[in-house]
Amino acid sequence: MVDYHMTGGGGGGGSGSGGGYMTQDGRYMEQEEDWDRDLLLDPAWEKQQRKTFTAWCNSHLRKAGTQIENIDEDFRDGLKLMLLLEVISGERLPKPERGKMRVHKINNVNKALDFIASKGVKLVSIGAEEIVDGNAKMTLGMIWTIILRFAIQDISVEETSAKEGLLLWCQRKTAPYKNVNVQNFHISWKDGLAFNALIHRHRPELIEYDKLRKDDPVTNLNNAFEVAEKYLDIPKMLDAEDIVSTARPDEKAIMTYVSSFYHAFSGAQKAETAANRICKVLAVNQENEHLMEDYERLASDLLEWIRRTIPWLEDRQPEKTMHDMQQKLEDFRDYRRVHKPPKVQEKCQLEINFNTLQTKLRLSNRPAFMPSEGKMVSDINNGWQHLEHAEKGFEEWFLNEMRRLERLEHLGLKFRQKSLIHEAWTDGKEAMLTQKDYETATLAEIKALLRKHEAFESDLAAHQDRVEQIAAIAQELNELDYYDSPSVNARCQKICDQWDVLGSLTHGRRESLEQTEKHLEAIDQLYLEYAKRAAPFNNWMEGAMEDLQDMFIVHTIEEIEGLIAAHEQFKSTLPDADREREAILDIQSQAQKIADYNHIKLASGNPYTSVTPQTINSKWEKVEQLVPKRDNALKGEQDKQQSNERLRLQFATQANVVGPWIQSKMEEIGRIAIELHGTLEDQMNHLKQYEQGVINYKPNIDKLEQQHQLIQEALIFDNKHTNYTMEHIRVGSEHLLTTIARTINEVENQILTRDAKGISQEQMHEFRTSFNHFDKDHTGALGPEEFKACLISLGYDVENDRQGDAEFHRIMASVDPNNSGSVTFQAFIDFMSRETTDTDTADQVISSFKVLAGDKNYITAAELRRELPPDQAEYCISRMAPYHGPDTVPGALDYMSFSTALYGESDL
Repeated sequence: MVDYHMTGGGGGGGSGSGGGYMTQDGRYMEQEEDWDRDLLLDPAWEKQQRKTFTAWCNSHLRKAGTQIENIDEDFRDGLKLMLLLEVISGERLPKPERGKMRVHKINNVNKALDFIASKGVKLVSIGAEEIVDGNAKMTLGMIWTIILRFAIQDISVEETSAKEGLLLWCQRKTAPYKNVNVQNFHISWKDGLAFNALIHRHRPELIEYDKLRKDDPVTNLNNAFEVAEKYLDIPKMLDAEDIVSTARPDEKAIMTYVSSFYHAFSGAQKAETAANRICKVLAVNQENEHLMEDYERLASDLLEWIRRTIPWLEDRQPEKTMHDMQQKLEDFRDYRRVHKPPKVQEKCQLEINFNTLQTKLRLSNRPAFMPSEGKMVSDINNGWQHLEHAEKGFEEWFLNEMRRLERLEHLGLKFRQKSLIHEAWTDGKEAMLTQKDYETATLAEIKALLRKHEAFESDLAAHQDRVEQIAAIAQELNELDYYDSPSVNARCQKICDQWDVLGSLTHGRRESLEQTEKHLEAIDQLYLEYAKRAAPFNNWMEGAMEDLQDMFIVHTIEEIEGLIAAHEQFKSTLPDADREREAILDIQSQAQKIADYNHIKLASGNPYTSVTPQTINSKWEKVEQLVPKRDNALKGEQDKQQSNERLRLQFATQANVVGPWIQSKMEEIGRIAIELHGTLEDQMNHLKQYEQGVINYKPNIDKLEQQHQLIQEALIFDNKHTNYTMEHIRVGSEHLLTTIARTINEVENQILTRDAKGISQEQMHEFRTSFNHFDKDHTGALGPEEFKACLISLGYDVENDRQGDAEFHRIMASVDPNNSGSVTFQAFIDFMSRETTDTDTADQVISSFKVLAGDKNYITAAELRRELPPDQAEYCISRMAPYHGPDTVPGALDYMSFSTALYGESDL
């Protein structure tokens, strides 16, 4: 308790105590002025103090139905002094003594002084005798002490002292007004504009401020005092003329008068404070709702794109030609290069926005954001997985379809080539087999016809293999769903039907010839031998020409080398074939020599075969021409396969570098996320530099994409030189960038938590160090026992006893509400920030609304529009439910339900 030293009376002009007093909350309140500097009262100041203090006392005494006229006379018996203290404190004082003797008066004044002392003010040098004797100086000092204690002491703005708080309040309220500059409680009020500004600020309808003139202080002061007395119930405590005529008005008189204005408008001040709190809460809620709407919109757009894209990727309708499939490949490449990468970024950004929103909601004590049904992050991830699966399936289907079409084109060309050769061979065969030449022929001619028919049958049997090949190719085309299968089947059926007819006709002609065979003589054996050897050799040459012109399709260097080896083997047989050709031609030559020797006139040709020496020589020349062409074709394909092998090696070399690099970076970012050091800003800079390094590596992946495109264009379907596919590289790169972005977002959320909760860098470092110390397996989360050890290291009493277990279970329910069995670092930071900081609560918001509503359990739209900014007032009105309690009025709104929606039931 500090002594309040009072040595003089009510002179405000610099006379007074040199001490002060201690308030109930422990603050020391000093006297602003020295009351007894000259041990005399300035007459002007004494007059102002007498009038002001008297009016102030009467403003309270009238509540008890009485008043005073002379301040130093009417308090002498102590009765009205005790009554004044009871009115302003609301407490009962001891029963006064009603005697008229001096001792009775002294006892009553002592009761009053004791009551003042009980309120934290110890009066020194002010005794009951001075008051009973009517000492004006002591009486005014005592009243000023009462005013300080009961009217001014509790005024505090931004934790300032009473006088400074009252001055700051006046400065803030009058700041918008021209010609008003409140710097003190004396000359700043002489022109009266400050009094008028205070009234106009709170009750603008009572004052026409713009009509006031700074050079007319008396009118200004009278206007303010009269309005205050008439409409604000503030008694007139000073005369305008006294203030204007004094060089420096009494500070205590002005402070007393101004404190009455403060208390008159205190209700509005409370409403303003409440409104500011509500506006702050609503602004946070509006921002969160805007973020929620952005998330819903972005999630809808991304899900809609996935919904549209998946059917396109699942459309496996095969095309008829390689050209049409190449167009599908171009569309798929555009999707990979142009359309998908922005969506990968959108998906990552959406997850980051969602985490940031949830962090803001936790920091503002709001319920967690629950997206609309079907728009959860998990729903987007599921949709994305479906998209990736469809994309992979499309690529696999496309490659298989390209192989199928390539095979179909090869088989189609082969079918047409063999069919054309066969049809050329069968042309005219039916007419030959159906002619009746044997009916008029000689025996020799008949025998010749029979031998010729035998040669034809041999030729027919030789062509049987080609017919079977044609049928087998047609069957394979049908099995591979060849687009022109109907025409292939029709042509194949025509060939088979014709073949059956030829077989039947051949059999019939043989029977006809054999019926007359007994009448025929043997034909010249040389012609017969020629025919027998020429026919298979001719077939061999036709087969060789067919093989030399046969199309081939290979995919590896080994396959083309196998074909080259087979071709070399074929070329090694050509010398023997040439000797066979010369032997056959020699038979024909021998027959001619015999005929010439025996003067036999030979027919124009060999009657047993249509294969002439000219035919054999012509086809042999064709074979010799086709061999180097085949050499060139095989050499070209060999070059192509060698080029493909270089493409494989080129891709594999790059992929075998990029793949392990991505794997190593994934391991590094896992370690970085656990072993972050320095300030959060340092960690953020380090992570962003790391992210930039990964981004700078992207040209290597782009180069690999270009190499992969060359491989696809070359229709290369396998690569034995590497285990990495472009799909693996692409998915790994996207996953790496997403992981880095998520780690950066975690640090951003920690910065957001630190700044919002006022956590110091040292605290954040301590939390991180403690968490990492107990995260033994570096998983980024603590198990229950690890978390308990961490809490104990931080000073929490959660040892294994009944009370400690209960406290630990309470904390676990807070940091792990889903009972996952682990505590993340973000949950740990949220818990520690709640332990060390204060935040707005639902109770505070409800109390603020209650102030605006005038202590009612409901609030009206008009009250909201009057107290809040227009946009936030309408925001509340649109979201508040109607109030249905007792004593309600039409249009009443339930602000309790609104607070419930803001914070959730658990906070109420």
